[in-house]
Amino acid sequence: MRLFDRTTPPRGFTLMIAAATGSLAINVHLPALPGIAQHFQTGYAVVQLTLSIYLVSCGILQLVIGPLSDRYGRRPVMLCCFMIFVLSAGATIIAPSIEWVLFLRVLQASAIAGQVLSRAVVRDTMETDAAASQIAYITMGMSLVPMIGPAIGGGLDELFGWQATFALMFAFGIFAFAIVWFDLGETNSKKSASFVAQISNYPELLASRRFWGYTLAAAATTGTFYGFLGTAPFVASQILNMSPSGYGLYFALISVGYIAGNYCTTRFSRRYGINVMLLVGTGVALAGTLLSITLKAAGYFSPILFFGPVMLLFGHGLILPNANSGIVSVRPHLAGTASGLGGAMQVGGGGTLSFFAATLVSVETGPMPLLLVMLGSTLVAVFAALFVLRITRQEETV
Repeated sequence: MRLFDRTTPPRGFTLMIAAATGSLAINVHLPALPGIAQHFQTGYAVVQLTLSIYLVSCGILQLVIGPLSDRYGRRPVMLCCFMIFVLSAGATIIAPSIEWVLFLRVLQASAIAGQVLSRAVVRDTMETDAAASQIAYITMGMSLVPMIGPAIGGGLDELFGWQATFALMFAFGIFAFAIVWFDLGETNSKKSASFVAQISNYPELLASRRFWGYTLAAAATTGTFYGFLGTAPFVASQILNMSPSGYGLYFALISVGYIAGNYCTTRFSRRYGINVMLLVGTGVALAGTLLSITLKAAGYFSPILFFGPVMLLFGHGLILPNANSGIVSVRPHLAGTASGLGGAMQVGGGGTLSFFAATLVSVETGPMPLLLVMLGSTLVAVFAALFVLRITRQEETV
């Protein structure tokens, strides 16, 4: 058996690396945000836009990436996007101003193709419940990158400066491009007639109530996650007085919980179905958020008490693989378009909530505004899960 073979479905490792590229670009530079602000002599709110603008750009790009892959194929679209990511990550190292950094972050959002098209590739070759399990395997593997990314990013920032975090993105992008080039063949066997025709299919997706339910659950969950990612570095550095490498290690707790949730999805989605797993996941995530708020309201606040309860975002590892499997399975012939449109709503909502949370938190307010934003978005996810269950039962009785 050859190590790489484009004539067979891609290995799970290939899809993990492809999906992990976008995740790395999200959070590896987060411990370096205070250093970037100091280097360019600008405020933290401006530097935090390197996350928010990246997420919003990801949302917009997914509206194009999905339909393009349905029209031209998964392989060429992913390779083209990864090339743009590599070039823009390398250019950020020598960026002369914060404005240039923000512009290049827009281009780096092309890495989101790895996540969008990995889901579409899985749906090309598997049925719904099996796809949820495979997506969870991919997510579990790719979560190792964001788990260690902030810790590595914090260490690189302390040793070599903030530019080193973008050098890591550049190197990882080259690696991902090479893996995809050698192992990913074309899985889209039913390409659409034209790009315009594919875009015209959006109304068919938007008319599906289940599509809206799955997307809302995923978007609210993503908002909770990114809201924490974008604001936690400020809380850690300015309120808890932690070093970049110190809170980079604490970020690993989030991924540990997330990976555990992914593992449970791989074990139980086929047995119980994606809708039950979605509801359980939102309940667990809600419990974690309520625990954080209760501890802070009672006056207990320390690094472990701030980051520790977020491990119960374990529920996110149950929510996202199952919600994303539902999104791409509502209309199987539109898997790429559905993945792109659903992903755009997820990441766009996440970017908006991330920026909103960052504007509310200060040294004076402490982390409570962030925790309340997380609570609100988690409650929306619970509502969406209940909505999907209700709609599914109605459709089954018809």
